[in-house]
Amino acid sequence: MSRIEACFEQLAQQGRKALIPFVTAGDPEPSVTVPLMHAMVEAGADIIELGMPFSDPMADGPVIQLACERSLKAGTSVSAVFDMVAEFRRDDDHTPVVLMGYLNPVEARGYEAFAAAAAQAGVDGVLLVDLPPEEAEELCPYFHDQGLDTVFLLAPTTSEARMDKIARAGTGYLYYVSLKGVTGSGALDVDEVAARVETIRKHAGLPVGVGFGIKDAPSARAVSRVADGVVVGSALVQRIADHAHEPARIPEQVAELLAQMRAAMDA
Repeated sequence: MSRIEACFEQLAQQGRKALIPFVTAGDPEPSVTVPLMHAMVEAGADIIELGMPFSDPMADGPVIQLACERSLKAGTSVSAVFDMVAEFRRDDDHTPVVLMGYLNPVEARGYEAFAAAAAQAGVDGVLLVDLPPEEAEELCPYFHDQGLDTVFLLAPTTSEARMDKIARAGTGYLYYVSLKGVTGSGALDVDEVAARVETIRKHAGLPVGVGFGIKDAPSARAVSRVADGVVVGSALVQRIADHAHEPARIPEQVAELLAQMRAAMDA
């Protein structure tokens, strides 16, 4: 059983939902990331989505785009991201880590080499935003052979026929994008999210995490009532940006917001 599967199973037994924070690796500088990951776990994170910085993050709004720019300017590479995960694993062999990013850096390294390096570092899954299931047949076997879960996105516009295709390709969990647009945009309609999650569950036996539009404790609590996991990114990355000039304070600032969300979800 993978760490991700075990995590969701344990949470289900406890009647709790997964809190899944996203941060960009190396933002604002590489030395911040591992202490930040540990702080997020201490604040109640169940799974960490770690962004691989990319020069053209097309699905992301300005907050995460700027995080990628800060990270790349600081010299963060894919190899550096693997090193961060390996360092995190020295003290945490329990919390699942999912790398989130875009296909180009994976293709540049090579599918087999990327999968092997990710698994060796202690990565549990990979979510490539611009990899549709129709184009994943060549890549997924390399990931699955290394024990890596492949997480796919579903959107408000995803047809039920395509949900079946995504469900067959996905492992670990599915990520439902609650809004039409980029990260950090729009207002959340929880009733609409609930209806879509119910439809997704008819087509897939995987847990469903919901992201985009979750900004604070009340929105995290509302989504946790209808989904298996709550993914929060831009709100955390904005806190990092706000304290980029004092990086030592970033772990505590991000952990503060996450702890509020965890408490609201568990209330």
